[in-house]
Amino acid sequence: MKKKLMFILIPLVLILFVPIPFHLKDGGTVEYRALTYQISNVHRINTNSKSGYDTGIIIKILGIKVFDNVEESKIMNNNINANYKQIDFDIDNKKVTLNSGYVMPINGLGTYSLTGDTCYNAVSSALKSGVRLIDTAYMYGNEEEIGKAIKDSGIPREEIFVITKIYPSQFDKPKEAIELALKKLDIEYIDMMLLHHPGTNDVSAYKEMEKYVESGKIRSLGLSNWYVEELNDFLPKVNIMPALVQNEIHPYYQENDVIPFIQNLGIVVQGWYPFGGRGHTSELLNNETIVKIANNHQVSSAQVILRWNLQKGVVVIPGSSNPVHIKENTDIYGFELTDEEMQEINSLDRNEKHDWY
Repeated sequence: MKKKLMFILIPLVLILFVPIPFHLKDGGTVEYRALTYQISNVHRINTNSKSGYDTGIIIKILGIKVFDNVEESKIMNNNINANYKQIDFDIDNKKVTLNSGYVMPINGLGTYSLTGDTCYNAVSSALKSGVRLIDTAYMYGNEEEIGKAIKDSGIPREEIFVITKIYPSQFDKPKEAIELALKKLDIEYIDMMLLHHPGTNDVSAYKEMEKYVESGKIRSLGLSNWYVEELNDFLPKVNIMPALVQNEIHPYYQENDVIPFIQNLGIVVQGWYPFGGRGHTSELLNNETIVKIANNHQVSSAQVILRWNLQKGVVVIPGSSNPVHIKENTDIYGFELTDEEMQEINSLDRNEKHDWY
């Protein structure tokens, strides 16, 4: 018993105070110093290491594992470190700093169902109204129009943040999907690419996207329609921590358990369908509680809902082709909801999801 205890304690003491070169079965070495002394799961394993060690220890420190090469360990350590970054969600300056290091606007334009000239005109109107965040996807069929509107705007490319997504039907050939998005948008690089839904080969598709981050063609990565269970399964399998998760969020479907879970990982949350989606918008905008709060501030119900999201740390991308509504949806910084008003809206939650994913 004493021998077993010493077998465990000696390596732990070394880890706490000195860098340890871990000799691996392929002859590689990874040096790691424990900065946090919360240790879980010590396992003894057998190896056939050329270094002469017959046994080895894998210490799992806050979920960090020992890798087979230095470069892989650096990538994963950078990934894990992102978990502990506090999100800098800056409402005053209308931006959030992502765990990738890039800055993203916290309000934008969603372009689902906008196609052709309607899409081009909507994006052009949004850009003229000061919007600098545009959300699109392969399945929306409007990447070309969005790229053209951006190029025609005369606004410097680096001032506009573009998000697009690849669909599960593209996951088996992700390189082709990424190249297609780059070609259609034709705006030099993509600020953020998401996987649109979980699906077969989603991990391999994401890893292909990681290669484009290394080349600079994509700057940040993210996920759409991923929840707690999906994230717990997915995150340990990838190298670059997602910078954003985009889910359905509105007063009738608030995700009050999911949002803090994601944010505590250092990942920004973005909400689609902020007004409840087609067939539900009128009911939500005319909700008695929301109308009352809107009257208190002399703003619209839509502005109240968008402001409620921002004060929860959720980026908003309302969709519209109406220039008046687009402009209204950007004017959400001249008022602030009280704690009581936030709670009143929180009490409207019905756990009522309005789309299938």
